[in-house]
Amino acid sequence: MDSHKRSLGFISLAFLFITCSSAEFLIQQVTEGKGTENNSSYNVEANLGETRAFREERPSSKIVTIAGYSVIKGRFEPYESSVFEAAGYRWRLVLYVIGNKNDGGAGHISLYVRMEETDSLPYGWEVNVDLKLFVHNPKTHKYLTVTDGTVKRYNAAKKEWGFGKLISLSIFENTNNGYIVQDTCSFGAEIHIVKPAEIQEKVTFISNPPNNVFTWKILRFSSLEDKFYYSADFLVGDRYWLVLDLKALQLRLGFNPKGDGDGRPHALPLFLFAQGFKENAVATNTWGAVNLRLKNQRNSNHRQLYCKKTITKRRKNTAAWYPIRSDYGVGVNNIILLSDLKDPSKGYLVNDAIIFEAEMVKVSVTNIVPV
Repeated sequence: MDSHKRSLGFISLAFLFITCSSAEFLIQQVTEGKGTENNSSYNVEANLGETRAFREERPSSKIVTIAGYSVIKGRFEPYESSVFEAAGYRWRLVLYVIGNKNDGGAGHISLYVRMEETDSLPYGWEVNVDLKLFVHNPKTHKYLTVTDGTVKRYNAAKKEWGFGKLISLSIFENTNNGYIVQDTCSFGAEIHIVKPAEIQEKVTFISNPPNNVFTWKILRFSSLEDKFYYSADFLVGDRYWLVLDLKALQLRLGFNPKGDGDGRPHALPLFLFAQGFKENAVATNTWGAVNLRLKNQRNSNHRQLYCKKTITKRRKNTAAWYPIRSDYGVGVNNIILLSDLKDPSKGYLVNDAIIFEAEMVKVSVTNIVPV
């Protein structure tokens, strides 16, 4: 009985060893070569800078279909396609079905795009290309896309770019993988010209810009109605602060003498609005950092709201990106309690007049300039 158990145990161990060895061999076969290929699909992975992924869309520049792969299988000479036009230039596909050994492509399919008819180009020409190469998989109805994310610089010294190890032959020729169907296979290319930007949008920040202090004196305060009042607009940087005219970015101050929001009806609100852009300004978000004040007309004990570098829950911050739209204001619902404002001894309401002040500490200016 013990001998029988030992025999069964030995057989089980032997079977386990064979199974593990077979699995290891299978994994080795599946991952041989580049290490990113498997026997059913390619995931989005990078190997030595190259990225492989499947997509459904056909390549936009060129497709070459070989109907009779077995005829040329094993041949070392490259197949050169007819000349085709893409992105304003002339090209050929160059296909090595057993790999370009001079490019480390032994045991792989190698595929390149060569630039043709360059004699008419000016001396010192250079064409920068975002190049993608493709292998069709009819089984999945998708294209294996190969790229390395680098811009290919075609010039008189280098007219051909591509991939020596486009796909390993062990994967490509395995009929289970679906790249060859009825002895037919297809390859493709996508060529996009990369033209360096000649201009850029440059955002600069100006500290204490010219004419950055705006003073607004409101007379007959006691007769004001229960509504928002707005100052005249004033220009700082590229924006006017407060006029509803999107042709000029404008700033203005706004307040309601009867209160607003959680300060109503016990406190006086104060807000700064960005309204429009000055003529020919670049219309985009504008950074504005402002110190808002209700001035004390008898001493320097002003009620102030400062711009800060950091925002906290307890302290409001008047530094913000003001959007292009004109309905966005920054400020507080409580610059002062109305009881303090109306107290003659406090010095904020004098002769039925109050004074607001906006000091623009920092603004952004956006320009379109050469790179």
